Amino acid sequence: MFEGFDRTEIETSGTTINLVHGGDGPPVLLLHGYPQTHVMWHKIAVLLADHFTVVAPDLRGYGDSGKPPSDGDLSVYCKRTMAQDQVEVMAELGFQSYHVAGHDRGARVGHRMALDHPRRVKSFTSLDVVPSQAAFDSMDADLAFAWFHWHLMRQPAPLPETLISNSAKTYLDFLLESWTAVEGAITDEAYSEYLRCFSNPETIRGTCMDYRSIELDLQHDEADRGRKLTCPVLVLWAGNMAKRPGWQVGVRLNMLDTWRERATNVRGGPIDCGHFLPEEAPEEVVSALLGFWSQ
Repeated sequence: MFEGFDRTEIETSGTTINLVHGGDGPPVLLLHGYPQTHVMWHKIAVLLADHFTVVAPDLRGYGDSGKPPSDGDLSVYCKRTMAQDQVEVMAELGFQSYHVAGHDRGARVGHRMALDHPRRVKSFTSLDVVPSQAAFDSMDADLAFAWFHWHLMRQPAPLPETLISNSAKTYLDFLLESWTAVEGAITDEAYSEYLRCFSNPETIRGTCMDYRSIELDLQHDEADRGRKLTCPVLVLWAGNMAKRPGWQVGVRLNMLDTWRERATNVRGGPIDCGHFLPEEAPEEVVSALLGFWSQ
């Protein structure tokens, strides 16, 4: 995977970020989601590298990036802190402005990057995410059921850490299977990496803290309520989540409408696949990104 890419680690002000980077051209930052790592971009990174310099890191708490202790301090894993990691990573690589595409948790980090560092983010792409504030403002039974992991992982330590660690493979397999619509989309090589990283108790601790930090994330979002992103925004989402009714939007939300409440220039649409768009529909995602970034 990632043929022709270089792997490195960069020290930020708060942790160490593991990443791969390669290609030539304007820089793009690809941020993965839960329960995965930068590996989720392996099908599209090499295609994008023909046109762009591609940077794909592991978020703090994930993969082979650092997993700093928090002692319950939500600021250690809040999206503002995770966004700062990525700004420092890109600066260390010599990039002051760039396109950002995020999937799942990565989109939440990317959204905060665009709010906190608007001069850095040339454009923002959200893959299968409704803004956190909108989701929690409109939480209903369908959305709560689809997002059971949110409510589990927010429980006080060490309950979710213990439950997940006791059955890490079972838990990971359930998430990957129930969030995927295209059979065989997650390759054996990618799965092996996901399982290796997810089986680390420190990853489970860090990712639970990532989800617990929604309490602080929502405070930051409330302070920015009504403030719109001015950079162009592309929104792509899963068009086939039959296994998870209510996924992302419940019964009341609409993906584009919720993003248009938070950005001035929004376009996009569904892709016929499940949650893991870059692995289930790589060609469609690449086509959408290249068209978006060329405008």
